[in-house]
Amino acid sequence: MAPIFYILHKYCYITAMSKDIITAIGLLAAVCTTASFVPQAIQTIKTKNTSGISLAMYSLFAFGTLVWFIFGLLSQDIPVSVANGITLVFACIILWYKVKYK
Repeated sequence: MAPIFYILHKYCYITAMSKDIITAIGLLAAVCTTASFVPQAIQTIKTKNTSGISLAMYSLFAFGTLVWFIFGLLSQDIPVSVANGITLVFACIILWYKVKYK
C-alpha cells in the first residue's frame, strides 16, 4: 500500500458519517468541475468560434469523460457518474461545434 494511503487508513477511521462527508466533497468537486464547462459551451454556441479548441484534445477528452461516466455507473459512484455524464454533454456540444464550424 502506498505510504500516504497507509497513513490515512491507519489514522483516519472512516465512520458512516464521514463517508457522507466524503460523498459531499465528491459532489462539490463534481459541481465545480462540471460547471467550469458551461461558460465555454455558451461561448462556443454564441460565437460558433472554435479556432482556439484542439479537435484532438476535445475528442480525447470526450472519450475519457465517457469512460469515466461508464466507470461511475458500473461502480455506482454517484459523484463520478453524474459529473461525467453532464460534462460529457457539454464536451460533445463543443466537439460537435468544432467539427461543424471548422
